[in-house]
Amino acid sequence: MENFLKGKKHIHFIGIGGSGMFPLAQILHKQGYYLTGSDNNETETLKAVRAMGIPVQMGQRAGNIEGADLIVHTAAIMADNPELIAAKASGVPVIERSVLLGLITSMYDNAVCVCGTHGKTTTTSMLTEIFIADGNDLTAVIGGKLKAIGGSGICGMSDTMVCEACEFVDTFLKLYPDTAVVLNIDCDHLDYFRTMENMKRSFTKFCNMTTKLIVYNGDDANTVDAVGAADTKARLVTFGWDEKNDYYPGNVNKISDFNTEFELYKNGVSLGKVAVHVPGRHNVLNAVAACAAALENGCKLEALVNGLADFHGAVRRFEKLSEVNGITFVDDYAHHPTEVKSLLETAKAMDFKRVLAVHQPFTYSRTATLLNEFAEALKIADRVVLTEIMGSREKNTYNIYSKDLAEKIDGAVWFPTFDEVADYVVKNAESGDLVITFGCGDVYKVGYLMIEKLGGKLL
Repeated sequence: MENFLKGKKHIHFIGIGGSGMFPLAQILHKQGYYLTGSDNNETETLKAVRAMGIPVQMGQRAGNIEGADLIVHTAAIMADNPELIAAKASGVPVIERSVLLGLITSMYDNAVCVCGTHGKTTTTSMLTEIFIADGNDLTAVIGGKLKAIGGSGICGMSDTMVCEACEFVDTFLKLYPDTAVVLNIDCDHLDYFRTMENMKRSFTKFCNMTTKLIVYNGDDANTVDAVGAADTKARLVTFGWDEKNDYYPGNVNKISDFNTEFELYKNGVSLGKVAVHVPGRHNVLNAVAACAAALENGCKLEALVNGLADFHGAVRRFEKLSEVNGITFVDDYAHHPTEVKSLLETAKAMDFKRVLAVHQPFTYSRTATLLNEFAEALKIADRVVLTEIMGSREKNTYNIYSKDLAEKIDGAVWFPTFDEVADYVVKNAESGDLVITFGCGDVYKVGYLMIEKLGGKLL
């Protein structure tokens, strides 16, 4: 990284308001580089960027790159973007955000990278809280916002970095992991990977790149296959529910809807009780993974207890938005059938009269490929309301629509606009109900609309 940045003084970020760009800007800004940026939309993240003293241009134009000797762009920037076109024609080095993230991980002697199809943001957040409780002035890059650090990243002075490692289009293969935490491997991003075997091969490559320690889910067959195929000198440590694993939970006790206590075991010996303040069995397992990685990286047991005690969830991970007229509103990032199933099973186990699911399908390829699996998962809810599919980076060459999913679920409805979705739910929700908006797009806006229509306020 130091060699790559040698002689660089002015780094320009195209799309600097992106949640993935902000922590990288924080790190380089703290290291003394002069940064500039551009974006198309005003956001809270952009306000934070400006508060650091970084100049930001609204709108993406060729002139924005003037003076830069390194240009970074997000993957969301399209090839016909005039600023990106000018950047590539300028002769100045141009790199995608994931490349810069990878180079930054190479700067740290202990880069702890959390990968897996589900649970990355929550586990990375838990691990960050534990390191902070242990007194480690770490650097962290998280895929969601964590209230404890005021955003999606923090830049510290120690040699430890905690980083969320996303498998999409093999982004995580650009990282330099010292510790890899492999949570699970499930069918996702098949528009890119095509087959599960291809996906497992990518995770095997990631394990091969890991230099010191691999903490992996010993209960997940795909993960066991991927790690087992790796040719690595890294130490292997397992976690899971089964007592055959190195780390596992026991005596799990649900104290309340949002509080669960369990005993953490290592090699059959109890290390003591730990409490998590986020709902669901899946979050108990996320906590065990975070504890295992933290302990194996030298954190004290006390830090596990205190760090998890301070963690009350990342933004958009079963995040309670408000309670209005006896109706509770929660928002979540779930966008894969396995995640939806865990989310709705968790919700149904809570003390609510009914669970109303408001889902925004994300990408045409995922919706078409996993249509039946989505339908089965959504059926867990008492009522299902769908928005239109958010295509994101794709065009609808699959000829798939939300109505196709709704037709597979008894009583499900769909609407083309957020306003119509909000009106329907507000009309049909009753005191004692839980309303969950979920998806990895902008469906959280429906939650805001519903709360506003009922005269309530966000927490």
